[in-house]
Amino acid sequence: MNFLTSVLSLFTLSGFSALTTGNMIMLLVGGVLLYLAIVKKFEPLLLLPIGFGAILVNLPLGGLMEEGGLLYYISFGINHEIFPCLIFMGIGAMTDFGPLLANPITLLLGAAAQLGVFVALLGAKILGFTIREAASIAIIGGADGPTAIYLTVKLAPQLLGAVAVAAYSYMSLVPLIQPPIMKLLTTPEERKIVMKQLRPVSRTERILFPIISTVLIGLLLPSSVPIIGMLMLGNLFRESLVVDRLSNTAQNELINMVTIFLATCVGATMQAQYFLTFQTIEIIILGLIAFAFSTAGGVLFGKLLNKITGGKINPLIGAAGVSAVPMAARVAQRVGQEANPRNFLLMHAMGPNVAGVIGTAVAAGVMLALLQ
Repeated sequence: MNFLTSVLSLFTLSGFSALTTGNMIMLLVGGVLLYLAIVKKFEPLLLLPIGFGAILVNLPLGGLMEEGGLLYYISFGINHEIFPCLIFMGIGAMTDFGPLLANPITLLLGAAAQLGVFVALLGAKILGFTIREAASIAIIGGADGPTAIYLTVKLAPQLLGAVAVAAYSYMSLVPLIQPPIMKLLTTPEERKIVMKQLRPVSRTERILFPIISTVLIGLLLPSSVPIIGMLMLGNLFRESLVVDRLSNTAQNELINMVTIFLATCVGATMQAQYFLTFQTIEIIILGLIAFAFSTAGGVLFGKLLNKITGGKINPLIGAAGVSAVPMAARVAQRVGQEANPRNFLLMHAMGPNVAGVIGTAVAAGVMLALLQ
């Protein structure tokens, strides 16, 4: 009898006694994210810690996200916009703006690829979300996880889990989502277009670009200074050639550490009681619509530039105008080579790709300026 009482007491204290159907579903979701990361190799640096974070937070009685819990304190970096800005510094240090400077017209492709942001904004409003919630959902269309987190924390923190997971999931699924849209909107002849080699970009241009961009965008949209400023600071580390230690740290140790903390905490926002709602399904669907329209907007504007320039622009590079660097540019390269094995679009696609990073940050800055 005492033995049975001890067993029952132990069961009551274990997580099994508090395990809900919602917890089991989210444990399965976490397992799917781990499968995509490890087996399918879809953005493993992000999906692996996100998936494991989802598992951790859905183990009952663990208390990781409760006051005093490990992830509760680490999430301070998300809740106060520290991690997204530090991520941007690392991205800046890894980014080569040379292709954009060599062909500035591709900046327009990065702007055109923000179409999905505004389509999703309208769709979210129609579904009954508040304007601040709609803006947070819409930014998923930029395929930029740190910007999505930054904006959502500012405008609609209650949606952080769903928005962050949708943004990072669609970033990882770029190779699956974009090619069908690209092929649907272009002809085989357009996909075969070979673009001329880019001109060399001087060191002076490379150094002045982050400085001038920060000042101009900062004066125009002060609310975008934290993310644009950190992006361009990291890029200045890279291009100045006088602070290699800082540049290497930003590109490696810093961004790796922050990615671990940020992605794990994003996964930890996927608590069953908050995540398994009809609203989450709406956000994920709206995010997919936003991403699809952003891809389409870039490709269609690429077709327009192709006409204006007399066939010198391959419309495929417009799809790289979303912010998923460098995956979207690689997808443009792959689809182009399928049509023409002599086609090398990667460096051309990097122009709109890095322009998309700036474009999404500017779109977020506009929303913050209007809605904060």
